[in-house]
Formats: sequence, C-alpha cells, structure tokens
Amino acid sequence: MPFVAGGATDNIGRALAMRLGSIWKQSVVVVNKPGAAGMIGAEYVSRADADGYTLLLASGSMFTVNPYIYTHLPYKLADFAPISNVATGPMLVAVRPSLPVKTLQQLIDYAKQHPGKVNFGSAGVGSQVHMAAEKLAAAANLNVMHVPYKGEAAAYADLMAGHIDFVVGNIAALAPLVASGRIRALAVTDKVRAKMLPNVPTVAEAGYPQLQVHGWFGLLAPAKTPAAVVQSIQRDVAKALANPDTVRNLEAQGCTPAPTTPQQLTQLIKTESVMWSKVVHDRKLKAN
Repeated sequence: MPFVAGGATDNIGRALAMRLGSIWKQSVVVVNKPGAAGMIGAEYVSRADADGYTLLLASGSMFTVNPYIYTHLPYKLADFAPISNVATGPMLVAVRPSLPVKTLQQLIDYAKQHPGKVNFGSAGVGSQVHMAAEKLAAAANLNVMHVPYKGEAAAYADLMAGHIDFVVGNIAALAPLVASGRIRALAVTDKVRAKMLPNVPTVAEAGYPQLQVHGWFGLLAPAKTPAAVVQSIQRDVAKALANPDTVRNLEAQGCTPAPTTPQQLTQLIKTESVMWSKVVHDRKLKAN
C-alpha cells in the first residue's frame, strides 16, 4: 500500500485483502509504505520476489502521471506484471462555503475574474485529485494555483477553514462535509449523479462533459511473476470483487468494483497515459 493508512486507496486495499484472505484461507497483510507520490511503495514491490506473495495496489496516477511529471522515477511499468483493475469512481468539485459561487460555471467565471488568485488543494503533486483539478483548469483555460498537501485530509481541513478555494476530491470523504454545510459541492466528475450526492449535478449537466474523469486503483505484481500465478490471482480478484460485502465496502468509498484482465489494465494505463501526458504538457507541470 503506497499511501497512508485510512485514505481511500488504503480502505479499498483492506476491503480487497479481507476478501482475498477468505478465498485463499490465509492472511493477506496490508503493509503501508507511503511517500513520494507512491514511489517508495512501488519501488519496494518492483524489487520483491516475483512469486505472487508481494503485490502493489496502485492509484492510476502512479503509472499514468508520475512518468511525465517526475524527472527521476525509481520504477517503470515494465517493472510490473499488471493483474487487474480493482475499483473506479468519480470525484467531486467542491469549494469553501465563503466563496461566492454555487455552480461549476460560476467557479470558472470567478477564477477568470481573479486570475492567479484562486487556489486549489490536493493530496500531492501528480495525485489523481491534483490532475483532475488541472484538467478542469486546462479545459477552462484558468490561471489557478495548486497547493499540494501530504494527503487529502489536510487539504479538506484547509478547505473547511477557508485557507484554499476549491478541491476536486474523493466523494466519500467530502460527502459528510457537504451534508454538514462545511463545504459546498458543485459537480460530480461523471455523466451520472453519485448515489451519495443525488442532488449534485454532473460535469456533463454543468456543460463540461470533457471533464468526466474517474480515479482508479489497480493491482500489480513484480515483472517476472509467472503468468499462471498472475492469472490465478486475477481470477480470485474478480471473485472477491463480486462479493456483496466487498461491493458495499467499495461503494462506501464512492467507488464501484472494476475487475479487468491483465491486458485490459495494461491498455487502461496506456490510454490514460496519453490523456494525462497532454495535461502535464499543456499545464507545464513538473515535480522535480
């Protein structure tokens, strides 16, 4: 687990680990190795024995953004054997309550009226929530400032306190803050409304269908893991994700199960790499 305990990725990983443990009749331990936008955990797994006993649960940005935003990356896709996508889910555009906007269009208009003075927070440079906000900025041609945090929770705390203006973040984490009035929801980055926030319009409804974006989380093994082992794990991941308890756990994180074949996960990485590399180029993003 290349991120801190208690975050969205960690919760998804623990739900999957619990179900795989039941299927395999042995413990599946979640080991958190956070830091450096997932690089520490990814490098650790890339160097692990390729026997199927050490796996990586990666956020999509680790393979579709990091290669373009970081000059020195201690891993590459070729160091891994993709197994399956695990879960996917849209994000939420939300603002501090004191910001005088109530719709996505009003946020865009406000940012254009105050160039360089509107800022947004994220879980860190290159994170999926960072890139979703950059995609919004690129699509609307906005001059906004990024404020990176060490995790989403810190960004949401500053949003509530009014220290930053907006986020594009995790729906499950933000929904309670919306319900309590501590932040204001503007749009869901999907073409259909979220079950957690049925009264919040989608980006498509707001007139920006090109802003549809989903975070996703995939399972990978070290590169030389035998194909038969990869295929066996992939089949069991699909079984785990079909379990009603697992579905409920993922839905509580604002996600839905999204099992794939190894080939489909590889293609997803390649397709999204094209999209995010363009955003990185257009927004002139660099991390080191």
